[in-house]
Amino acid sequence: MRTVKRVHPAFRDDIGDLVTRRPVPGPAIGHVGAFLFLNHHGPQAYPPNNRGLPFGPHPHRGFETVTFILAGELAHTDSAGHASIIRAGGIQWMTAGSGIVHAEVSPADFKRDGGPMEILQLWVNLPARLKMTAPRYVGAQAEAIPAVATGSGATIHLISGAFGDARGTVDSLTGVFLSWVEIAAGGSVTFSGLEGRDVLLYAVRGMFHVEGTPVAHFHLAELTPGDAVTITASEPALFLFGHAAPIDEPIVAHGPFVMNSEAEIRQAFLDYQAGRFGIAEIVEA
Repeated sequence: MRTVKRVHPAFRDDIGDLVTRRPVPGPAIGHVGAFLFLNHHGPQAYPPNNRGLPFGPHPHRGFETVTFILAGELAHTDSAGHASIIRAGGIQWMTAGSGIVHAEVSPADFKRDGGPMEILQLWVNLPARLKMTAPRYVGAQAEAIPAVATGSGATIHLISGAFGDARGTVDSLTGVFLSWVEIAAGGSVTFSGLEGRDVLLYAVRGMFHVEGTPVAHFHLAELTPGDAVTITASEPALFLFGHAAPIDEPIVAHGPFVMNSEAEIRQAFLDYQAGRFGIAEIVEA
């Protein structure tokens, strides 16, 4: 069984009036295998007539972004022609691949009316063979995501990968397992098949325990090696859980690009500046 090697607090790094915490990367942890970056925005309440989220059009290349909308709603547009508005409980999975420009902003009615907002955004690395793959996008509302009840007080919202007979909404290019999990007081859940995998475990709300070690909200649990992990809770909690095969390649990241060499980063900037990523326009809805 895996145990907790170290608990890492999320670093507070607000973006204007957007409450933001970042567990990865942090002072003592650069990345968790293929899981490169995690921002936790909120929880907070926006007043009426607000400016909304600040993530206007910007480029990416060489990785994937997965956005979990826990509260509020999020409008997505990109230069590959995808557009959606995803509500609470849904997700957005974008493969930037060879290059894309996207915007993630608040819809017009949210800016007008305000309301609660909490989202997680995770960056997932791609291996060299897939860094220049064609961009793609999946937007899924809560009702399209399997909610697997374990019978032991936990509900697994299955984004990608398999749990029992259920399969996630997204077919990951690299076999990544991703979920967010609600667990009741006194509940538990065990994930197995983790040998040789890099595991991401982040406490969003409440507190849980791994083999007796507590992990409170806004903390990342770095785990020891092993084939399985059991997570228990003495109070209601919500956490992000994922695992992925290691990518034994150099990681060279600069701003919105993640590649394998400095030369590839320079080329990404040149291609973006030359307009080869296309244009994403913010659509008011």
